[in-house]
Amino acid sequence: MALQIFFYNVGIRLYSFVVGLVAIFGNKKAQLWKAGRKNWPERLQQAIPTGKPLIWVHAASLGEFEQGRPVIEQLRVDYPQHGILLTFFSPSGYEIRKNYNGADIVCYLPADTKRNARQFVKIAQPKLAIFIKYEFWYHYLTTLFQQNIPTLLISGIFRPKQVFFKPHGGLFRQLLEKMTHLFVQNEESLQLLQTIHLQNASLAGDTRFDRVWAMRENPTELPVIETYATGRKVIACGSTWPADETLLANWWKNAKQDGRALIIAPHEIGESHIQQIEQLFPGAVRYSQYKNAPGQQVNVLIIDNVGMLSALYRYSYISYIGGGFGKAGIHNILEAATYNKPVLFGPNIEKFHEAVTLVGLKGAFVVQDEFTLATTVAALSEADLYKKTATIAGKFVGDNQGATNKIMQYIQEKRFLTIA
Repeated sequence: MALQIFFYNVGIRLYSFVVGLVAIFGNKKAQLWKAGRKNWPERLQQAIPTGKPLIWVHAASLGEFEQGRPVIEQLRVDYPQHGILLTFFSPSGYEIRKNYNGADIVCYLPADTKRNARQFVKIAQPKLAIFIKYEFWYHYLTTLFQQNIPTLLISGIFRPKQVFFKPHGGLFRQLLEKMTHLFVQNEESLQLLQTIHLQNASLAGDTRFDRVWAMRENPTELPVIETYATGRKVIACGSTWPADETLLANWWKNAKQDGRALIIAPHEIGESHIQQIEQLFPGAVRYSQYKNAPGQQVNVLIIDNVGMLSALYRYSYISYIGGGFGKAGIHNILEAATYNKPVLFGPNIEKFHEAVTLVGLKGAFVVQDEFTLATTVAALSEADLYKKTATIAGKFVGDNQGATNKIMQYIQEKRFLTIA
């Protein structure tokens, strides 16, 4: 075990060194990663609110934050006497949510060294720590355990190939045992944990269902998008990558465009990527330009900002979710399904339980290439099939709510946040 910890520590330091090296050569994300952690003890100490015990919530990046957001916001309601400390590992999460008003402090999580972990916990003194989906940092979890600070995993999901279930995974199995409780998304995860004799876990479901259902019940209005979509069948393509955009462009060139329009909301909105999309879709207009003269005749709209996507799906006829042609897999399909929209995506979905399930229910469809994209869109032009598919998608989200309530009930029953 000592040897595993040694190599773990070496890996953490090597990662930090490589990030610093890449930052020197101009990598923007690496620069943000380094700058955000500079002088972190002083900055954290200054940010601690006076007289408020803290609840620490950690998210790897933006997707995990959105997953845990229903719990964060319910904690805010149920325990107003506590402050919320929200940490991110990735710049893509921190930079977008650094001004999130649902937390008292938003900052980067320092690298997982023994010294950092002990100093961080000493300064923050959290009464409860919550990790979202994954991120099992050895020194942080060990420090929390040693100091008897309740620590929860929410919306956890486990797969057979993960290190916990390998003969050499003893160090990481210990981390799971040190957590107070693990709330998992599905039965498969619970059964896997039982194979390693883990007793501190239960099935709660995925808190994202609660988040997207709340969005449906309290929709955000996008007047410019509403103008663009009025009278047309809009296919909203969210979190797209180059492989998705090439597929969509090839299909769009040959598709009958009568009454149809596209919205492309790419995962990366850097200038070079936006220009690539403009080359694929001649005549496309950026949202930043279109909003100054809404109503102009445009068939392809490129969203060149961050923050609109989840509300944008509401105005679609069909939603296409990007990422399914890359190794990482698809992005959040629930943001579209909640609005009773048929959902399409590429084939890499095996790690995404909700996508596999919704395909099985026939509320979503996998597209392998231009041909299957064309035939699927054509099939959904038939009114009865469209209505059936859309209803299944929305019902799937509605039927799977409730994870947040289960987690909050546990926190209340255990009286983790009671002030004497």
